[in-house]
Amino acid sequence: MAEAPFTLSVPDADLELLRTKLKSTRLPDELVNAKWAYGAPLGDIKQLLERWKDGFDWRAAEAKINDIPQFTRDIEVEGFGTLNIHYIHQKSQVKNAIPLFFSHGWPGHFLEVSKLLPLLTAESPDHPSFHVVAFSLPGFGFSEAPKKRGFRLKQYAEVGHKLMIALGYNEYVVQGGDWGFGIVRNMASLYGGKHIKAWHTNFPMMDKPSFSSHPLLWLRDLFTPYTAQDRLHIERAIYYRTKSYGYFVEQSTMPQTIGYSLADSPVGLLAWVYEKLVNWTDNYPWTDDEVLTWVSIYWFSRAGPAASVRIYYEFQTKEGQADWENIKAPTIPFGVSYFPKEVIFVRFFWTRLLGNLVFKSTPDRGGHFAAHEKPELLSRDIRAMFGSGGPAFGVVPGKDGYSGKWQD
Repeated sequence: MAEAPFTLSVPDADLELLRTKLKSTRLPDELVNAKWAYGAPLGDIKQLLERWKDGFDWRAAEAKINDIPQFTRDIEVEGFGTLNIHYIHQKSQVKNAIPLFFSHGWPGHFLEVSKLLPLLTAESPDHPSFHVVAFSLPGFGFSEAPKKRGFRLKQYAEVGHKLMIALGYNEYVVQGGDWGFGIVRNMASLYGGKHIKAWHTNFPMMDKPSFSSHPLLWLRDLFTPYTAQDRLHIERAIYYRTKSYGYFVEQSTMPQTIGYSLADSPVGLLAWVYEKLVNWTDNYPWTDDEVLTWVSIYWFSRAGPAASVRIYYEFQTKEGQADWENIKAPTIPFGVSYFPKEVIFVRFFWTRLLGNLVFKSTPDRGGHFAAHEKPELLSRDIRAMFGSGGPAFGVVPGKDGYSGKWQD
């Protein structure tokens, strides 16, 4: 499992093909004053198309990406052979920094962690420091995609764990959102205790407690009044389910069908992803080049953008649901940061069913892509959980990253 340095370098022929496709784009019409009611507005997509076609400098974006230390490594996955995995490995200058594994989801990618890197690896007497590893999920970004059916959350978890062990991190902590939640939760369940010492998520996905499974928690839920914040989260979740959930149904039932559009039409891919970037964030001020860099990573990805959506299909199978529902609750320390514009609704006391809840935070800003939208708030919570006086301080023996006193 030798490590190889990775430098992103999209062939000129691929850039020229993209320009050709962009020039021949045929756009749909739009109703008067439709705005966002029917999906991504035509005016937004026209503007992004023109920028992508004539003004966006991919080589400049590529150079910036290559400032981040990236590598590839072959990982053997039980039942699926060897996959070549792409990952970021940003080490802190602090020798005893805490090893932290970060997992993204869809429509995210490895660059979601980029704003967190300088914050988590920083050396300070006031907070812990981390060695950060973030992979491209198999089938995403520049990782090889599995060739067989049935690659589910526990396989992504296996890849993540084996990567950390290969890097020499026998004991470490994990963090993830979106699909990353399911992946790090599986990692915590399968490898927690001996190897993984704690886990944290900004996407505490779960069903409300039922009377048959958790009667006391069900009664507490029944008789605990909803707060104003709860009601806002409920409104947000209703919007997501009624207006922004169609992608999930398509990708979890017929991913190959939508895959043709994602693989062949750059503007189709742009609109499909851009809708989520805008609707799932907390009024985040996306720049055109920021969006185009994000979408270009999917367009130029190793396996193509269609490979990334298959995770939804595998999740919806009987076995995939078992990876989610029947997983043994991890006993290691568990932390949650629940951002106000997240697309799901949970009550904090529900999350005790996910594991050994020791840390909880409700930042006042931010949405689904917390690492990208509000990296300073997410890093603050991670530091608070693992810093001196925090509930998971010292979980990785000899790896606290600093010797000062934590000050929130």
